[in-house]
Amino acid sequence: MDDISSTASNVARAILAVLDYSSTSDTRKSAVEFLESIKSGDVRVLANISFHFVKKEWSPEIRLHAFKMLQHLVRLRWDELSPPECTDLVNVSVELMSEVANACENWPLKSQSAALVAEIVRRQAPDLWQEIFTLLTSLSAQGPLQAELVLMTLRWLPEDITIHNDDLEGDRRRLLLRGLTQSLPEILPLLYNLLERHFGAAICEARRKHVDLAKQHADVVIACLNAIMAYADWAPVPDLARYGILSGCNFLLSSPDFRLHACEVFKLVCSRKRPSDASTAEFDSAISNLFQILTNVSREFLCRSSSSSSVIDENDYVFAECICESMASLGSTNLQCISSDGGVMAVYLQQMLGFFQHFKLGLHFEALLFWLSLMRDSLPKPMAAAYLSGEGSSTGGMISSSQVDGEKKKTLSLINDDISSALLDVSFQRMLKKEKLPPGITLSLGPLELWSDEFEGKGEFGAYRSKLLDLIKLTAFHKPLIASTKISERVITLIKHLLASPAPLQDVAVMESQQLALYCIVSTIFDGSNEFAGGCSEVHHALRGVYEGLLQQLLSLKRNEPELMKVHVHYLDAMGPFLKYFPDAVGSVINKLFELLTSLPHIVKDPATSTSRAARLQICTSFIRIAKAAEKSVLPHMKGIADTMGYLAKEGTLLRGEHNILGEAFLIMASSAGVSQQQEVLAWLLEPLSQQWIQPEWQNNYLSDPMGLVRLCSNTSLMWSIFHTVTFFEKALKRSGYRKSNLNKTSVTTPASHPMAHHLSWMLPPLLKLLRVLHSLWSPSVIQILPPELKAAMTMTDAERCSLLGEANSKLSKGESVYADGSFDGTKEGKAEASESDIRNWLKGIRESGYNVLGLSTTIGETFFKCLDANYVAMALMENLQSMEFRHIRLFIHTYISYIVKSCPADMWDSWLRVLLHPLFIHCQQALSSSWLGLLHEGRAKVPDLFDIQSGSDMKLEVMEEKLLRDLTREIATLFSTMASRGLNTGVPVLENSGHIGRVDMSTLTDFQAFKSNSMVGFLLNHKSLALPALQICLEAFTWTDGEATTKVCCFCGVVVLLAILTTNVELREFVSKDLFTAVIRGLGMESNAIISPDLVNICREIFIYLSDRDPAPRQVLLSLPCLSPNELHTFEEAAAKTSSLKEQKQLMRSLLLLGTGNNLKALAAQKNLISTNVTARSRLPASAPETVGASFL
Repeated sequence: MDDISSTASNVARAILAVLDYSSTSDTRKSAVEFLESIKSGDVRVLANISFHFVKKEWSPEIRLHAFKMLQHLVRLRWDELSPPECTDLVNVSVELMSEVANACENWPLKSQSAALVAEIVRRQAPDLWQEIFTLLTSLSAQGPLQAELVLMTLRWLPEDITIHNDDLEGDRRRLLLRGLTQSLPEILPLLYNLLERHFGAAICEARRKHVDLAKQHADVVIACLNAIMAYADWAPVPDLARYGILSGCNFLLSSPDFRLHACEVFKLVCSRKRPSDASTAEFDSAISNLFQILTNVSREFLCRSSSSSSVIDENDYVFAECICESMASLGSTNLQCISSDGGVMAVYLQQMLGFFQHFKLGLHFEALLFWLSLMRDSLPKPMAAAYLSGEGSSTGGMISSSQVDGEKKKTLSLINDDISSALLDVSFQRMLKKEKLPPGITLSLGPLELWSDEFEGKGEFGAYRSKLLDLIKLTAFHKPLIASTKISERVITLIKHLLASPAPLQDVAVMESQQLALYCIVSTIFDGSNEFAGGCSEVHHALRGVYEGLLQQLLSLKRNEPELMKVHVHYLDAMGPFLKYFPDAVGSVINKLFELLTSLPHIVKDPATSTSRAARLQICTSFIRIAKAAEKSVLPHMKGIADTMGYLAKEGTLLRGEHNILGEAFLIMASSAGVSQQQEVLAWLLEPLSQQWIQPEWQNNYLSDPMGLVRLCSNTSLMWSIFHTVTFFEKALKRSGYRKSNLNKTSVTTPASHPMAHHLSWMLPPLLKLLRVLHSLWSPSVIQILPPELKAAMTMTDAERCSLLGEANSKLSKGESVYADGSFDGTKEGKAEASESDIRNWLKGIRESGYNVLGLSTTIGETFFKCLDANYVAMALMENLQSMEFRHIRLFIHTYISYIVKSCPADMWDSWLRVLLHPLFIHCQQALSSSWLGLLHEGRAKVPDLFDIQSGSDMKLEVMEEKLLRDLTREIATLFSTMASRGLNTGVPVLENSGHIGRVDMSTLTDFQAFKSNSMVGFLLNHKSLALPALQICLEAFTWTDGEATTKVCCFCGVVVLLAILTTNVELREFVSKDLFTAVIRGLGMESNAIISPDLVNICREIFIYLSDRDPAPRQVLLSLPCLSPNELHTFEEAAAKTSSLKEQKQLMRSLLLLGTGNNLKALAAQKNLISTNVTARSRLPASAPETVGASFL
């Protein structure tokens, strides 16, 4: 007895030490270890101590911890108790509920006592269910406080059982579900009786002015509704109706205090899927009755809302929003229950339209989701290929009666012209954001709640606007002429208002919003997949008239304000798909664009802040959009465009960046004409560039050494000329080649026929020189002697820093603007030298476009690999790799290394990838290891990047450093995942598909060299200079707290394991069996790896199942776990050998790992804690650093 008392005192001190924030880390660690030893020690000591500490004389903190210890006992150690002990524990637990059922106890203790009883039922049901239910029923009759606790327990049961939980798989899970379902005839009547009894009692006590008692009964009603919600999500709907649950909730809709909770029940029931068994008729009946209830409530609200005399407060709107959401859910999931009655459906659609038109954003938003779902489900999939020829309304539709079944066709017929018009009107009006509008326009909208940043829970405005556009698109598909007429009328009205407005710039936001709607409708109707030309001629004629009239209005519009001109060209862009089918208007649109371009000044004082400069770039970009949309309709006008470009360039009124954009548009036009036309256009565009680019003079003067680049930055004209040359190379590579839509129409050609192939030989060598000297600026010996202005320009931009910090960068600093097309122009009046911001933008742009040019060049066939020397490329790009910043290495991997890995022919892996990947892997392994060590153990990821931030911003600096570290880690992990992709490892069979379920037949093993040419991972492992740093990164990545990176690395390790299993290589097998197995188990100890834990468990399964008979290491690794005995391992092996089910083998391995580590694998525990609130664990770093690659592989 003294021992128990002494142990109890030590437990109390340990609990207080863990909870005391002033405790040292060593004290807290020792206390946690002691408490864990109690939980894993004698089960009866654990029970006695826990029940001792739940008594009232102890502090709430100690009592709460004791309840959790009891829950741990029930969850994990119940089988160690004898049947009489289990019965005693049940009785004592129910008594505890009774004891804490008083007004003085705090909520967490009540919650944990209810959770304990629920845990017992979950662990032992149905054996003890009847006995427990009798005790709970008796307890619930003692008073409102007791009833509330009973209801909490009843709520816990379905939440714990029906939510996915890894340790409730298979037969055990099905048994518990079956037991709970069989208990519904007892549970649901109890819930109804408690609901009815305590609602009545709450009303009576309120009338008697007994406020405290009324509140206690009201709390029971709320607890009862919460419990009902836990069952409404899965219990058979006919049972919910049969036992009065639905009628009880219906009654509560009239109570302001409880109606919202009751409606939440209805919302869950409305979303239930229709069963396919004998209960279908009962289900339909229950849903139909529920529909009538919701319809009556919504009708009353909409009538009140439309009446000027009614007063509706915010609570009414919240309730109405829930009603609307319930009705929307019903329509999205169970429309078939009411769709057979046309009258009922018409009423339903009118009510949902009323919510959609409501001025309150919350109501409108819920209805928007409904209309989107209804239109998507009702329209044929894929969307129709032809218009409905004359059938139905005169507005013309795209629906064929043979493509939709009877019910959907009937529903579509109910979405008539009036409803479609209303949907479009509201959608057009709500395309605006409140913050974008000037005060005058906001006031003219009246009470309409436009989207605002003040609203919460609705997501981002961009996502909301996308939903509106989707609805506009679906409506346009259903009623093309209605949609075209509505948008045309609205745009023409806006143009007339703009022309008459004394302050036209105030209309920019409204004009911008409607341009999106116009583009959405035009692109839907004139989308090539709809085969517009094959539909009804009457509809075609009407549509042509509508859009020709609108286009005429746009062509005649004349405004001089740059902001309005940008919006104007957006409207012309939107007409692009129309021009594809009606090419007669293309010439007028092109002439209009050139008219707008030449009306704006080409020389401005500050291009970075000039709206005229931005408008000119926007106009040039419009040529690209129209070329993409109108396709072959633009071909006849190519010569005219070229002549105009030549004239403007000769006159000096077309800037280099603008010329590049128009050149890009030319390439898009040529792609519609075929390879021959592309080659002619490329020759016309690239020949002038090559004449300067290949000259040795500028290369010798500026690219021979770092100081040459310093001199180049003093020659602004040449500096920007080089910039625009490199960016146009990038555009040419992106825009050349076959269009995907034309691939099936052209014969298969060799990669050498790519239009850009023969240009690479002169493009790339100077670019490599440029990148080499650019990289050298960051080397320690060079950076010290650079001019201050250039050194300052090598730091991050404000935009990059804001991005790393997750901050909005609404206004770039002067001179730092990057235009939408990515172009800059260095011609500033009166300025001979580039500024710091100019140089920074130039360096950034050259790096990004240069890497992109190299990456894209690898994708056009073998030309890249044959026209360049791999060793020279490696020297040029990797020479100063160790001086590169993390952000630059990440970009380099993303835009070049990943491309060359995916594109390099297998017979060139050795000559190309070996020389490129070796220095990259070596440096990344060292840099990442060092930075992660600093982050995990010192709280600071020291990275080489230059931030240029003010002193006193240490916190921001730490955040940016960690973000850069994670970004690079994820990029290198993504590269590993790419190398492990199926397309690059065609020679590696899928293990289970190869016929192997357990052990592998030794006679089928393959020589390791066989995978050198048909598996990228096999190639890497065959070269130890590549394999060692790559595998070391993988081992360490499991303990870096980045689940996303671990997910990618896991793919690579999976292929490594397969190769170890399928080959005879001893070194690889020993590495996988020991080092990788240990690292993966260590990775399961990291909570950050919870999301990838199933894959990590599967790797452990494969290593043990397939390699333990060929190597002793897997058994040794498992037996080294602190809590695993040889007998337990033997039991696991026997169980695993008896089953061929992968799922069961994974579950067995998971259970074994939890057993062997004393339930201390946080990645697995984290999954449980997402579901169960009963067991918690503290997160801490692993005690030891990651092991290095095993000596055997070295």
